[in-house]
Order: sequence, then structure tokens, then C-alpha cells
Amino acid sequence: MEVIKLYIEYVAKGIEITGIITIIIGIVLAMGKFIFSLQGSVPRSYKILRQELGKGILLGLEILVAGDIIGTVVTEPTMDRVLSLGVIVLIRTFLSLSLKVEIEGKFPWQKSKEIEE
Repeated sequence: MEVIKLYIEYVAKGIEITGIITIIIGIVLAMGKFIFSLQGSVPRSYKILRQELGKGILLGLEILVAGDIIGTVVTEPTMDRVLSLGVIVLIRTFLSLSLKVEIEGKFPWQKSKEIEE
């Protein structure tokens, strides 16, 4: 059983590393597209850059949450670790929701593109 826990910990760390790499690649690609498009005839807008950065960060956050869940639930699910996971998931969910609103200009449950106030 200890060997399985060890491998699952490695998998969880691998998923977390994948999430970090995803965020880094998303940032590099968005910045690269933005910088190289400024040299072209049609410059890209800052809003599109923010949206592309947000997409990369959002995808990375989702992967990081998956790694946290695997790492916490499978290995030593003590109350402290479960509470820590809950706080981490709440923070990352709030960040994901904020990024989603920033990218799409609306809450996920809204049908129109305008945010109702």
C-alpha cells in the first residue's frame, strides 16, 4: 500500500508541475503573439492579450486543483489536509471565476455578454 501512495504522490506532483508549465507556456504564447503582431500591419489590442493570458492561467489553475485533490484525498486525508484543500480550492475557484468573467465579459450562468448590475 505504501508503494501505491508513493506513486500517487508522484502523479499528484507531476500534475501540479504540468499546471505550472501550462501557465508559463500560456504566458509565453500570449506575449509572443502580442509582441510579434505589433510588428505586423494589424496591431493586436491589449484586451485580446489579457484574454489570452487569462485563458492560459485559467487552464493552469484547473490542472493545479486536480493535482491538489489527488494529492490530498489519496494521501493522508486528515482533517487539516482536507481543510487546507478546501481553502485552496475556494481561492482557486474564485480566481477561475474572476478570470472567466474577465475573458468572456459575463458570469458563466449569464446568457448575454453584458454583466447585469
